[in-house]
Amino acid sequence: MPRTIALLTAFHALFAALDLAAENWPSWRGPRGDGTSAESVPTEFSREKNLRWRLELPGPAGSTPAIWGDRIFLSAAHESDLLLLAVSTSGKELWRRVVASGNESVRGDEGNYASPSPMTDGKHVWTFMANGALACFDVDGNEIWKLDLEERYGKFEIQFGLSSTPILDGERIYVQLIHGKWSKTPSTGLVVALEKSTGNEVWKHVRETDAVDECKHSYASPVLYRDAERAFLVSHGADYAIAHSLEDGAEIWRIGDLNVKDNYNNTLRFVASPAAAEGLIVVPTAKGRKVVALGPHGKGDVTHASDVVRWELPRSTPDVPSPLIEDGIVYLCRENGVLIALDAKSGERLYEERCFSDRYRASPVWADGKVYVTSRKGHVTVVRAGRTFEKLAENELGEEIAASPAISGGVLYLRTFDALWAIGAPRP
Repeated sequence: MPRTIALLTAFHALFAALDLAAENWPSWRGPRGDGTSAESVPTEFSREKNLRWRLELPGPAGSTPAIWGDRIFLSAAHESDLLLLAVSTSGKELWRRVVASGNESVRGDEGNYASPSPMTDGKHVWTFMANGALACFDVDGNEIWKLDLEERYGKFEIQFGLSSTPILDGERIYVQLIHGKWSKTPSTGLVVALEKSTGNEVWKHVRETDAVDECKHSYASPVLYRDAERAFLVSHGADYAIAHSLEDGAEIWRIGDLNVKDNYNNTLRFVASPAAAEGLIVVPTAKGRKVVALGPHGKGDVTHASDVVRWELPRSTPDVPSPLIEDGIVYLCRENGVLIALDAKSGERLYEERCFSDRYRASPVWADGKVYVTSRKGHVTVVRAGRTFEKLAENELGEEIAASPAISGGVLYLRTFDALWAIGAPRP
């Protein structure tokens, strides 16, 4: 075999092997639910560099794509319709479906009712919209079931739309519905588990707190904690983070004082979600207030439990981007572009440096020793992971973005308000 042909054959075999080893990105925080990827993607990119393709979308959304194999699923708002789309990893739209109508824009340019991210297991895809529509399709776009959570559980009384993304785990979908009426005390919300195959309710847990006013609202998403000894769901909102049994939703523990009573802020609503790594749960709040780290072994009210609460950062919480934990470091991206790195064990502040001056809505992701931090204007800063701050690249998309990045098959996917970008090294 001629040398050139042999080399080409070897290259194609290598890329085929890499594709087979590619990780899926089944939901907004990735294959492990923590915003980390085992893959490597380009550090530098633009319209002229490392852009595999760019696909115009029918409308904006802040939702992160879900990826399985050669298919990408994402939501969008087009006029009054709320859509689910399937796109191939070669950049071709495969199908689109109208999930519901009645879209609304929220807080000016901040988002719309297509903000929750879809989820997939490779056979089916589930999508939730902020008006209560929850639907299941197979990967070819055939509707399996659809239901209205407002009809089932009551009207959503929430100021800017219910943007919480459910969790798909095993045979169940877990949804937190924290949107208490301002006039009602105590504050009540719901955490529910549904059969993924039918949408039928498995259990419903009434979540009570003493939150008042806008604090009864939550835009955060739940997080799943799992290690060799335990597994539970953490809901976040209405002044508390609460751990729930996966079996029946019963409360295992709760941490309060996230909105301190002697300095109470009646507009403190949670947007950033907790982050979980083995042995550690990091709980953000809002409006520059505290971050709390705790172990997973608590029971009852652990607010002041010194054997559970590992450390507390008294201020500088991220307001929208969720924390990232990897290799013993907690990364917090504040809404102004300041990136804070903390020692995960002690809470010691390692650095506090600005990435880029802008609003930040997307959560950071980690891949191959690098942290990707995405601003609202489409500026993506790549920082070397570690205990010292080092910028590796500054990348400009020139389009607004609120969705968190997704990574699969050696490709970084960025969903702007205008298009889906596929960033990857050129193939031979």
